[in-house]
Amino acid sequence: MPPRILGIIPARYASSRFPGKALAALAGKPLLQHVFERARQAQCVTRLVVATDDERIAEAARLFGAPVRMTRADHFSGTDRVAEVAATEDAEIIVNIQGDEPLIEPGAIDAAVLGLLEEPAVPMGTLKKRIEDPRELASHNVVKVVTDRFGHAIYFSRSLIPHQRDPRVGGPVLYYKHIGLYVYRRAFLLGYSQLPVGPLEQAERLEQLRALENGHKIRVVETDYESLGVDTPEDLERAAAMFRRADGHG
Repeated sequence: MPPRILGIIPARYASSRFPGKALAALAGKPLLQHVFERARQAQCVTRLVVATDDERIAEAARLFGAPVRMTRADHFSGTDRVAEVAATEDAEIIVNIQGDEPLIEPGAIDAAVLGLLEEPAVPMGTLKKRIEDPRELASHNVVKVVTDRFGHAIYFSRSLIPHQRDPRVGGPVLYYKHIGLYVYRRAFLLGYSQLPVGPLEQAERLEQLRALENGHKIRVVETDYESLGVDTPEDLERAAAMFRRADGHG
């Protein structure tokens, strides 16, 4: 029997840079609706729900047909919100799908899930994409990742990694950015918030480093998916422009 795989889209109304962004209109639909409609096309996901603590988001989600799970309002992160829902479910694999990525590719979700299913001993998986824009190399907002030859994360950093000391030796270095979609085995996710927070996570402000600092492997699958997270009204306009181009209107 195939494993039960639950996709959870955490969505909150409060946002320091863009309050209410989950309900912001994009190409005639709430931003969250685009995420839900694309994510439910993933072939590996058995069930998909929206997790929120806000009735405005819950009402909008129900209107476009999304199952909704209400959660506590005091969660520190989206991971904690996802874990609250996962604790009441019997799914074996939990997919944390960011609620602010309206162009999420169903195939990218499937790739991350399949990567974890291939390695039963690995508790967590995510994605990486080759960096092609030189500006991203220097940006601390673009998280970089390096992996071993088996596709397991060695480190995540806001700094440029690896550092190429001598370009004449070893040939060109390929740089990869982290795509923030996570896949967990349920038992690992439920205990994740109890893991000690280490100095690397504190320094980088990257929650995924908690797994590495506590000796857990993370499977990282390469994808061509170009993540577009909407964190500001300017990001929303960029997404709207991409939709207009796709429709041939700009």
